[in-house]
Amino acid sequence: MSEALLKQRRQHPARDAALKSIQCVQNGDREGWLSLWRPDAFIEDPVGVSPMDPEGKGHRGSEEIAAFYDNFIATGDVRFHIRESFACGMECCNVGTITTRLADGGVGRCELVMVYKVDDEGKLLSMRAFWEVDEMMEDFF
Repeated sequence: MSEALLKQRRQHPARDAALKSIQCVQNGDREGWLSLWRPDAFIEDPVGVSPMDPEGKGHRGSEEIAAFYDNFIATGDVRFHIRESFACGMECCNVGTITTRLADGGVGRCELVMVYKVDDEGKLLSMRAFWEVDEMMEDFF
């Protein structure tokens, strides 16, 4: 499902927040992206222990979320291709491919599932991304 098709899907608060998040990341809009999150939100991207999260505890609160953006999102040109989107309750699950191009010319690509959860005002409470780090790293090296 392309971004255009995702926009055409039935509106849902979590899907809307997920789409805004994707748009901000792809446009390099740090402040716009940070404004989507509640101060007590958390990100697990990827879920569990990884080079991005050696303790596997996630990135919690505004400061850690801002550092996540600066250290991992802003370091490259990140693009999403969402093939499927399922929304229910206050959550949305998107299935797709992420492609990251680094300044040094390296390109990484992997399949992923992202689960977004919002509060009653549509602010992001959490985002949990399921992807295999080794798959992405194989492309870079």
